Amino acid sequence: MEVWGWSTMLQFTLILALVFGLGLAVAIVIETFRRRFSHSHLEAHPIFEDPNSLKQVDCPYIYDPAEKYISLIVPAYNEELRLPGALDETINYLQERAGKDPSFTYEVIIVDDGSKDGTKRVAFDFVRKYKVDNVRVVLLGKNQGKGEAIRKGMLHSRGKLLLMLDADGATKVDDLEKLENQILAVAKTKHQSAGDLSEGIQDIPIVAFGSRAHLEKKALATRKWYRNFLMKGFHVVVLLAAGPGVRDTQCGFKMFTRAAARKLFTNIRLKRWCFDVELVYLSKYFHIPILEISVTWSEIPGSKLSPLSIVNMLWEMTLMSVGYRVGIWKISNRQS
Repeated sequence: MEVWGWSTMLQFTLILALVFGLGLAVAIVIETFRRRFSHSHLEAHPIFEDPNSLKQVDCPYIYDPAEKYISLIVPAYNEELRLPGALDETINYLQERAGKDPSFTYEVIIVDDGSKDGTKRVAFDFVRKYKVDNVRVVLLGKNQGKGEAIRKGMLHSRGKLLLMLDADGATKVDDLEKLENQILAVAKTKHQSAGDLSEGIQDIPIVAFGSRAHLEKKALATRKWYRNFLMKGFHVVVLLAAGPGVRDTQCGFKMFTRAAARKLFTNIRLKRWCFDVELVYLSKYFHIPILEISVTWSEIPGSKLSPLSIVNMLWEMTLMSVGYRVGIWKISNRQS
């Protein structure tokens, strides 16, 4: 009777596991199909409003010619406290550099990802102070995720070079010069014209990832064992989903030429933490050079990453792997 009881329990457990596995597979397929066209950005363009004149400003698109040398895209969700310090440091650097070099023109695009605190007020205070030509705000209305916030900022920016950076200021903004210089060096090898390279840089697809990989040993020594376990596991999953070649996919400091951003952000489907991994996958698909460059980085209190975020990352990477490898997700190569 006891043996029969254990046998029955084992069968019941196997049936439950099978039902769960089938249910999960069905859910993955359904969600993958649901996101087939989520890269087709048919929604209305955001409205840029000048808070000083209360007039609307024309909204650019990634297929328009560049009007600035560099655009900085800052995603912000409930960043009322951390955003002011990061923006002050960023704009001080940009103004100082523009003062030395008149050809260095810039814009900062703050994307408010449905914040529930005073992030919107803080962002528009900076627009009033520095004028709408230099600082702009995109409002997403409801929280859609960091990946979606950055996608929106990238698609409606005006720079030849486009830099994404976090609102917490974890990476020093002047490190953008490291990424910029490496992009220019690679572009020089591909540039056919004898003219000024900075004039044609927007047309050469190149990506530069800021990296904290050089800090890994120190991080391993100071983090809790379970966080190290999760991080190692995450790296293995990234390797399986996007392949080798990038040691740190998750650093929030990345630079793109306009041509690279056009290819990548018109195709991206993942809206939250794993969009970085999709960027790696798409860059490899388009044969866009990926440069990984060490940057200065410091831990800033107030991280939005949680255990639920890890689960969401695994879910999104599964969707990405199924979507692209099975051919459900099609990649567009529109040029203009």
